Amino acid sequence: MSKALDGVRILDFTHVQSGPTCTQLLAWFGADVIKVERAGAGDITREQLRDIPDVDSLYFTMLNHNKRSITIDTKNPEGKQVLETLIQKCDVLVENFAPGALDRMGFTWERIQELNPRMIVASVKGFGPGPYEDCKVYENVAQCAGGAASTTGFDDGPPVVSGAQIGDSGTGLHLALGIVTALYQRTQTGRGQKVLAAMQDGVLNLCRVKLRDQQRLDRTGTMKEYPQYPNGKFGEAVPRAGNASGGGQPGWILKCKGWETDPNAYIYFITQAPVWAKICNVIGKEEWATDPDYATPAARLPHLKDIFAEIERWTMTKTKFEAMQILNKYDIPCGPILSMKEIAEEPSLRKTGTIVEVDHPTRGKYLTVGNPIKLSDSPTEVTRSPLLGEHTDEVMTELGYSPEQISALRTAGAI
Repeated sequence: MSKALDGVRILDFTHVQSGPTCTQLLAWFGADVIKVERAGAGDITREQLRDIPDVDSLYFTMLNHNKRSITIDTKNPEGKQVLETLIQKCDVLVENFAPGALDRMGFTWERIQELNPRMIVASVKGFGPGPYEDCKVYENVAQCAGGAASTTGFDDGPPVVSGAQIGDSGTGLHLALGIVTALYQRTQTGRGQKVLAAMQDGVLNLCRVKLRDQQRLDRTGTMKEYPQYPNGKFGEAVPRAGNASGGGQPGWILKCKGWETDPNAYIYFITQAPVWAKICNVIGKEEWATDPDYATPAARLPHLKDIFAEIERWTMTKTKFEAMQILNKYDIPCGPILSMKEIAEEPSLRKTGTIVEVDHPTRGKYLTVGNPIKLSDSPTEVTRSPLLGEHTDEVMTELGYSPEQISALRTAGAI
Protein backbone atom coordinates (compact mmCIF):
# COMPACT_ATOMS: atom_id res chain seq x y z
CA MET A 1 0.00 0.00 0.00
CA SER A 2 1.31 3.44 -0.90
CA LYS A 3 2.09 6.09 1.72
CA ALA A 4 0.53 9.54 1.90
CA LEU A 5 3.87 11.32 1.30
CA ASP A 6 5.49 8.88 -1.11
CA GLY A 7 7.82 10.77 -3.46
CA VAL A 8 8.43 13.67 -1.08
CA ARG A 9 12.10 14.07 -0.13
CA ILE A 10 13.00 15.95 3.04
CA LEU A 11 16.43 17.43 3.76
CA ASP A 12 16.53 17.25 7.54
CA PHE A 13 18.88 19.70 9.26
CA THR A 14 17.11 19.37 12.60
CA HIS A 15 18.44 18.29 15.98
CA VAL A 16 17.28 17.72 19.56
CA GLN A 17 13.45 17.56 19.72
CA SER A 18 11.29 20.18 17.99
CA GLY A 19 12.60 19.64 14.46
CA PRO A 20 13.06 15.85 14.70
CA THR A 21 9.46 15.52 15.94
CA CYS A 22 8.32 17.21 12.73
CA THR A 23 10.50 15.23 10.33
CA GLN A 24 9.76 11.91 12.06
CA LEU A 25 6.04 12.51 11.55
CA LEU A 26 6.63 13.22 7.86
CA ALA A 27 8.75 10.05 7.61
CA TRP A 28 5.96 8.01 9.19
CA PHE A 29 3.67 9.24 6.42
CA GLY A 30 6.11 8.02 3.78
CA ALA A 31 8.45 10.94 3.10
CA ASP A 32 12.10 10.09 2.44
CA VAL A 33 13.82 11.98 5.26
CA ILE A 34 17.57 12.44 4.83
CA LYS A 35 19.07 13.56 8.12
CA VAL A 36 22.28 15.57 7.67
CA GLU A 37 24.68 15.19 10.61
CA ARG A 38 28.20 16.15 11.59
CA ALA A 39 30.75 13.40 11.03
CA GLY A 40 31.91 11.78 14.25
CA ALA A 41 29.30 13.52 16.40
CA GLY A 42 25.89 13.80 14.80
CA ASP A 43 22.75 15.02 16.53
CA ILE A 44 23.73 15.96 20.10
CA THR A 45 20.91 13.81 21.49
CA ARG A 46 22.72 10.66 20.31
CA GLU A 47 24.83 11.00 23.46
CA GLN A 48 22.47 12.84 25.82
CA LEU A 49 20.83 10.95 28.71
CA ARG A 50 22.45 7.67 27.69
CA ASP A 51 21.43 4.58 29.62
CA ILE A 52 23.85 2.27 27.74
CA PRO A 53 27.48 3.41 27.21
CA ASP A 54 28.49 4.31 23.64
CA VAL A 55 25.02 3.52 22.24
CA ASP A 56 22.57 6.01 20.75
CA SER A 57 20.34 7.28 23.56
CA LEU A 58 16.61 6.73 23.77
CA TYR A 59 16.31 10.51 23.39
CA PHE A 60 17.70 10.17 19.86
CA THR A 61 16.18 6.86 18.82
CA MET A 62 12.64 7.84 19.81
CA LEU A 63 12.74 11.00 17.69
CA ASN A 64 14.43 9.74 14.53
CA HIS A 65 12.63 6.65 13.32
CA ASN A 66 12.19 5.95 9.59
CA LYS A 67 15.00 8.35 8.60
CA ARG A 68 18.29 7.97 6.75
CA SER A 69 21.50 9.52 8.11
CA ILE A 70 24.33 11.02 6.09
CA THR A 71 27.35 12.92 7.37
CA ILE A 72 28.55 16.05 5.57
CA ASP A 73 31.12 18.67 6.53
CA THR A 74 29.27 21.75 5.35
CA LYS A 75 32.35 23.91 5.97
CA ASN A 76 34.32 21.88 3.44
CA PRO A 77 33.89 23.40 -0.08
CA GLU A 78 33.29 19.95 -1.57
CA GLY A 79 30.87 19.12 1.22
CA LYS A 80 29.02 22.33 0.50
CA GLN A 81 28.69 21.25 -3.14
CA VAL A 82 27.14 17.97 -2.01
CA LEU A 83 24.67 19.95 0.06
CA GLU A 84 23.81 22.11 -2.96
CA THR A 85 23.08 18.95 -4.93
CA LEU A 86 20.80 17.74 -2.13
CA ILE A 87 18.92 21.03 -2.14
CA GLN A 88 18.37 20.67 -5.87
CA LYS A 89 17.01 17.14 -5.42
CA CYS A 90 14.83 17.63 -2.32
CA ASP A 91 11.38 19.13 -1.81
CA VAL A 92 11.67 20.48 1.73
CA LEU A 93 14.53 21.68 3.93
CA VAL A 94 13.71 21.59 7.64
CA GLU A 95 15.92 23.29 10.23
CA ASN A 96 15.86 24.41 13.83
CA PHE A 97 19.22 26.15 14.00
CA ALA A 98 19.74 29.31 15.98
CA PRO A 99 18.48 32.40 14.12
CA GLY A 100 20.72 33.30 11.15
CA ALA A 101 22.73 30.04 11.17
CA LEU A 102 21.52 28.91 7.75
CA ASP A 103 22.44 32.30 6.27
CA ARG A 104 25.93 32.08 7.78
CA MET A 105 26.36 28.70 6.10
CA GLY A 106 25.81 30.47 2.79
CA PHE A 107 22.30 29.18 2.25
CA THR A 108 20.15 32.26 2.36
CA TRP A 109 16.57 32.05 1.12
CA GLU A 110 17.68 33.74 -2.10
CA ARG A 111 20.49 31.21 -2.66
CA ILE A 112 18.19 28.26 -2.00
CA GLN A 113 15.68 29.70 -4.46
CA GLU A 114 18.43 29.91 -7.09
CA LEU A 115 19.24 26.26 -6.56
CA ASN A 116 15.64 25.05 -6.36
CA PRO A 117 12.72 27.47 -6.76
CA ARG A 118 10.32 24.69 -5.68
CA MET A 119 12.10 24.19 -2.36
CA ILE A 120 10.09 24.71 0.83
CA VAL A 121 12.25 25.93 3.74
CA ALA A 122 10.64 25.14 7.09
CA SER A 123 12.03 26.49 10.36
CA VAL A 124 11.42 26.18 14.07
CA LYS A 125 12.44 29.28 16.00
CA GLY A 126 11.93 30.27 19.61
CA PHE A 127 10.13 33.53 18.86
CA GLY A 128 8.67 35.15 15.79
CA PRO A 129 9.71 38.62 14.59
CA GLY A 130 9.98 41.01 17.52
CA PRO A 131 12.21 41.97 20.43
CA TYR A 132 13.11 38.36 21.34
CA GLU A 133 13.55 36.80 17.90
CA ASP A 134 17.31 36.30 18.36
CA CYS A 135 16.95 34.58 21.74
CA LYS A 136 17.76 30.91 22.23
CA VAL A 137 14.75 28.94 23.43
CA TYR A 138 14.27 25.52 25.00
CA GLU A 139 11.15 23.61 26.02
CA ASN A 140 10.50 25.21 29.39
CA VAL A 141 11.37 28.69 28.14
CA ALA A 142 8.72 28.30 25.45
CA GLN A 143 6.15 27.13 27.99
CA CYS A 144 6.86 30.20 30.11
CA ALA A 145 6.88 32.70 27.22
CA GLY A 146 3.79 31.16 25.61
CA GLY A 147 1.54 31.56 28.65
CA ALA A 148 1.39 27.93 29.77
CA ALA A 149 3.44 28.14 32.98
CA SER A 150 1.67 31.20 34.39
CA THR A 151 -1.67 29.39 34.16
CA THR A 152 -0.48 25.98 35.40
CA GLY A 153 -0.24 24.86 39.02
CA PHE A 154 -2.13 25.84 42.13
CA ASP A 155 -2.96 29.39 43.08
CA ASP A 156 -0.90 29.33 46.26
CA GLY A 157 2.22 28.05 44.49
CA PRO A 158 4.67 29.11 41.78
CA PRO A 159 4.13 28.73 38.02
CA VAL A 160 4.61 25.14 36.84
CA VAL A 161 5.75 23.72 33.50
CA SER A 162 3.96 20.73 32.02
CA GLY A 163 5.42 17.25 31.60
CA ALA A 164 4.00 17.30 28.08
CA GLN A 165 6.56 18.77 25.69
CA ILE A 166 4.20 21.35 24.23
CA GLY A 167 7.07 23.70 23.36
CA ASP A 168 9.27 21.28 21.42
CA SER A 169 7.06 18.46 20.19
CA GLY A 170 4.01 20.74 20.02
CA THR A 171 5.84 23.16 17.73
CA GLY A 172 7.14 20.25 15.64
CA LEU A 173 3.56 19.16 15.04
CA HIS A 174 2.60 22.69 14.01
CA LEU A 175 5.55 22.81 11.59
CA ALA A 176 4.59 19.47 10.03
CA LEU A 177 1.14 20.86 9.25
CA GLY A 178 2.72 23.98 7.73
CA ILE A 179 4.96 21.83 5.51
CA VAL A 180 2.14 19.64 4.23
CA THR A 181 0.06 22.77 3.56
CA ALA A 182 2.93 24.39 1.63
CA LEU A 183 3.40 21.19 -0.39
CA TYR A 184 -0.26 21.29 -1.31
CA GLN A 185 -0.09 24.94 -2.32
CA ARG A 186 2.96 24.16 -4.45
CA THR A 187 0.82 21.83 -6.56
CA GLN A 188 -1.17 24.94 -7.53
CA THR A 189 1.62 27.53 -7.83
CA GLY A 190 4.74 25.50 -8.62
CA ARG A 191 6.66 27.64 -6.10
CA GLY A 192 8.29 26.90 -2.80
CA GLN A 193 7.93 29.15 0.22
CA LYS A 194 9.17 29.69 3.76
CA VAL A 195 7.33 28.07 6.67
CA LEU A 196 7.93 29.35 10.21
CA ALA A 197 6.73 27.81 13.46
CA ALA A 198 7.76 29.85 16.50
CA MET A 199 7.72 27.96 19.79
CA GLN A 200 6.07 30.84 21.64
CA ASP A 201 3.31 30.88 19.02
CA GLY A 202 2.81 27.11 19.19
CA VAL A 203 2.49 27.10 22.97
CA LEU A 204 0.07 30.04 22.86
CA ASN A 205 -2.06 28.23 20.27
CA LEU A 206 -2.35 25.33 22.71
CA CYS A 207 -3.22 27.81 25.50
CA ARG A 208 -5.92 29.66 23.59
CA VAL A 209 -8.57 28.94 26.24
CA LYS A 210 -6.50 30.93 28.72
CA LEU A 211 -6.43 33.92 26.36
CA ARG A 212 -10.21 33.47 26.16
CA ASP A 213 -10.35 33.61 29.96
CA GLN A 214 -8.15 36.71 30.12
CA GLN A 215 -10.72 38.61 28.10
CA ARG A 216 -13.58 37.27 30.22
CA LEU A 217 -11.70 38.32 33.36
CA ASP A 218 -11.07 41.80 31.96
CA ARG A 219 -14.78 42.18 31.29
CA THR A 220 -16.33 40.66 34.41
CA GLY A 221 -13.61 40.55 37.07
CA THR A 222 -14.40 36.92 37.92
CA MET A 223 -14.69 33.44 36.41
CA LYS A 224 -17.16 31.19 38.17
CA GLU A 225 -15.71 27.88 36.99
CA TYR A 226 -12.34 28.60 38.60
CA PRO A 227 -11.69 27.28 42.15
CA GLN A 228 -11.03 30.86 43.32
CA TYR A 229 -14.79 31.48 43.04
CA PRO A 230 -16.67 32.47 45.16
CA ASN A 231 -14.35 33.11 48.10
CA GLY A 232 -10.99 33.65 46.43
CA LYS A 233 -9.66 36.80 44.84
CA PHE A 234 -9.01 37.39 41.16
CA GLY A 235 -6.21 39.70 40.08
CA GLU A 236 -5.59 41.31 36.72
CA ALA A 237 -4.30 38.14 35.01
CA VAL A 238 -5.74 34.66 34.58
CA PRO A 239 -4.80 32.74 37.75
CA ARG A 240 -3.53 29.20 38.14
CA ALA A 241 -6.52 26.91 38.40
CA GLY A 242 -5.10 23.71 39.87
CA ASN A 243 -6.90 20.77 38.28
CA ALA A 244 -10.04 22.65 37.27
CA SER A 245 -11.19 21.74 33.77
CA GLY A 246 -11.23 25.31 32.50
CA GLY A 247 -14.38 24.60 30.51
CA GLY A 248 -18.11 24.51 31.02
CA GLN A 249 -18.00 21.13 32.77
CA PRO A 250 -16.27 21.38 36.19
CA GLY A 251 -13.71 18.67 36.92
CA TRP A 252 -11.11 17.79 39.54
CA ILE A 253 -8.54 15.10 40.36
CA LEU A 254 -9.70 12.91 43.24
CA LYS A 255 -8.00 10.31 45.44
CA CYS A 256 -8.73 6.64 44.90
CA LYS A 257 -8.11 3.55 47.00
CA GLY A 258 -4.39 3.14 47.65
CA TRP A 259 -3.46 6.80 47.26
CA GLU A 260 -1.44 6.68 50.49
CA THR A 261 1.26 4.55 48.84
CA ASP A 262 0.60 4.94 45.10
CA PRO A 263 1.31 8.48 43.82
CA ASN A 264 -0.94 7.82 40.81
CA ALA A 265 -3.97 6.33 42.56
CA TYR A 266 -6.18 9.17 41.38
CA ILE A 267 -8.98 9.74 38.90
CA TYR A 268 -10.14 12.81 37.00
CA PHE A 269 -13.86 13.30 37.56
CA ILE A 270 -16.12 15.66 35.60
CA THR A 271 -19.50 16.72 36.96
CA GLN A 272 -21.16 16.90 33.56
CA ALA A 273 -24.61 18.46 33.78
CA PRO A 274 -26.59 15.86 31.75
CA VAL A 275 -25.49 13.03 34.10
CA TRP A 276 -25.74 14.96 37.36
CA ALA A 277 -28.62 12.82 38.66
CA LYS A 278 -26.61 9.66 37.94
CA ILE A 279 -23.61 11.08 39.79
CA CYS A 280 -25.82 11.77 42.81
CA ASN A 281 -27.13 8.20 42.75
CA VAL A 282 -23.67 6.64 42.42
CA ILE A 283 -22.19 8.52 45.40
CA GLY A 284 -25.30 8.12 47.56
CA LYS A 285 -26.42 11.75 47.54
CA GLU A 286 -29.73 11.28 45.69
CA GLU A 287 -31.22 14.36 47.37
CA TRP A 288 -28.76 16.63 45.54
CA ALA A 289 -30.51 15.92 42.25
CA THR A 290 -33.50 18.04 43.34
CA ASP A 291 -31.95 20.28 46.00
CA PRO A 292 -32.11 23.87 44.63
CA ASP A 293 -28.55 24.47 45.92
CA TYR A 294 -27.22 21.63 43.74
CA ALA A 295 -29.77 20.84 41.04
CA THR A 296 -28.48 23.23 38.33
CA PRO A 297 -24.97 23.93 37.03
CA ALA A 298 -25.17 27.58 38.14
CA ALA A 299 -26.32 26.62 41.62
CA ARG A 300 -23.48 24.12 41.97
CA LEU A 301 -20.65 26.51 41.16
CA PRO A 302 -20.33 28.04 44.65
CA HIS A 303 -20.32 24.52 46.15
CA LEU A 304 -17.81 22.77 43.89
CA LYS A 305 -15.23 22.15 46.62
CA ASP A 306 -17.84 20.52 48.84
CA ILE A 307 -19.22 18.50 45.92
CA PHE A 308 -15.83 17.12 44.93
CA ALA A 309 -15.01 16.36 48.56
CA GLU A 310 -18.15 14.24 48.76
CA ILE A 311 -17.39 12.49 45.47
CA GLU A 312 -13.87 11.82 46.72
CA ARG A 313 -15.24 10.05 49.77
CA TRP A 314 -16.76 7.60 47.28
CA THR A 315 -13.73 7.30 44.95
CA MET A 316 -11.45 6.57 47.91
CA THR A 317 -13.34 3.30 48.42
CA LYS A 318 -12.50 2.15 44.86
CA THR A 319 -9.35 1.69 42.85
CA LYS A 320 -9.12 4.05 39.88
CA PHE A 321 -9.96 1.18 37.54
CA GLU A 322 -12.93 0.02 39.62
CA ALA A 323 -14.24 3.60 39.68
CA MET A 324 -13.79 3.85 35.90
CA GLN A 325 -15.76 0.65 35.35
CA ILE A 326 -18.66 1.82 37.50
CA LEU A 327 -18.77 5.41 36.22
CA ASN A 328 -18.59 4.42 32.56
CA LYS A 329 -21.77 2.36 32.95
CA TYR A 330 -23.57 5.64 33.55
CA ASP A 331 -21.67 7.69 30.92
CA ILE A 332 -20.06 9.78 33.66
CA PRO A 333 -16.88 11.28 32.14
CA CYS A 334 -13.73 10.38 34.04
CA GLY A 335 -10.19 9.20 33.46
CA PRO A 336 -7.58 7.35 35.52
CA ILE A 337 -4.23 8.99 36.21
CA LEU A 338 -2.01 6.55 34.31
CA SER A 339 1.68 6.33 35.10
CA MET A 340 4.25 5.91 32.33
CA LYS A 341 4.75 2.33 33.54
CA GLU A 342 1.03 1.61 33.17
CA ILE A 343 0.97 3.20 29.71
CA ALA A 344 4.02 1.20 28.60
CA GLU A 345 2.30 -2.02 29.65
CA GLU A 346 -1.16 -1.24 28.23
CA PRO A 347 -2.04 -3.93 25.60
CA SER A 348 -4.54 -1.78 23.69
CA LEU A 349 -1.88 0.86 22.98
CA ARG A 350 0.40 -1.86 21.58
CA LYS A 351 -2.42 -3.14 19.40
CA THR A 352 -3.13 0.26 17.84
CA GLY A 353 0.56 1.06 17.26
CA THR A 354 0.55 3.94 19.71
CA ILE A 355 3.24 2.11 21.69
CA VAL A 356 5.69 0.17 19.48
CA GLU A 357 8.57 -2.16 20.26
CA VAL A 358 11.54 -1.55 17.96
CA ASP A 359 14.72 -3.60 17.55
CA HIS A 360 17.98 -1.65 17.26
CA PRO A 361 21.33 -3.19 16.17
CA THR A 362 23.31 -1.84 19.13
CA ARG A 363 20.63 -1.01 21.71
CA GLY A 364 18.43 -4.08 21.29
CA LYS A 365 14.67 -3.86 21.79
CA TYR A 366 13.07 -0.74 23.23
CA LEU A 367 9.65 0.89 23.41
CA THR A 368 8.75 4.05 21.57
CA VAL A 369 5.71 6.14 20.79
CA GLY A 370 4.27 5.32 17.37
CA ASN A 371 2.40 7.58 14.99
CA PRO A 372 -0.41 9.31 16.93
CA ILE A 373 -2.27 10.02 13.66
CA LYS A 374 -3.83 7.02 11.94
CA LEU A 375 -4.63 7.10 8.20
CA SER A 376 -6.66 4.22 6.81
CA ASP A 377 -4.88 4.28 3.42
CA SER A 378 -1.40 5.12 4.71
CA PRO A 379 -0.53 2.75 7.56
CA THR A 380 2.60 3.51 9.55
CA GLU A 381 5.41 1.04 9.98
CA VAL A 382 7.88 2.30 12.59
CA THR A 383 11.45 1.42 11.64
CA ARG A 384 14.52 2.00 13.77
CA SER A 385 16.52 5.21 13.86
CA PRO A 386 19.67 5.30 11.68
CA LEU A 387 23.21 4.86 12.90
CA LEU A 388 25.41 7.90 12.38
CA GLY A 389 26.21 8.23 8.67
CA GLU A 390 24.69 4.83 7.94
CA HIS A 391 23.21 5.89 4.59
CA THR A 392 25.89 8.26 3.30
CA ASP A 393 27.02 6.02 0.43
CA GLU A 394 23.46 5.05 -0.43
CA VAL A 395 22.24 8.64 -0.71
CA MET A 396 25.35 9.78 -2.57
CA THR A 397 24.80 7.03 -5.14
CA GLU A 398 21.20 8.15 -5.58
CA LEU A 399 22.48 11.69 -6.22
CA GLY A 400 24.57 10.34 -9.12
CA TYR A 401 28.01 10.09 -7.51
CA SER A 402 30.22 7.18 -8.61
CA PRO A 403 32.04 4.94 -6.09
CA GLU A 404 35.28 6.69 -7.05
CA GLN A 405 33.79 10.14 -6.44
CA ILE A 406 32.36 9.04 -3.09
CA SER A 407 35.76 7.68 -2.07
CA ALA A 408 37.47 10.92 -3.09
CA LEU A 409 34.95 13.01 -1.13
CA ARG A 410 35.49 10.85 1.92
CA THR A 411 39.25 11.20 1.60
CA ALA A 412 38.82 14.97 1.37
CA GLY A 413 36.76 14.96 4.52
CA ALA A 414 33.70 16.35 2.74
CA ILE A 415 31.58 13.36 3.78
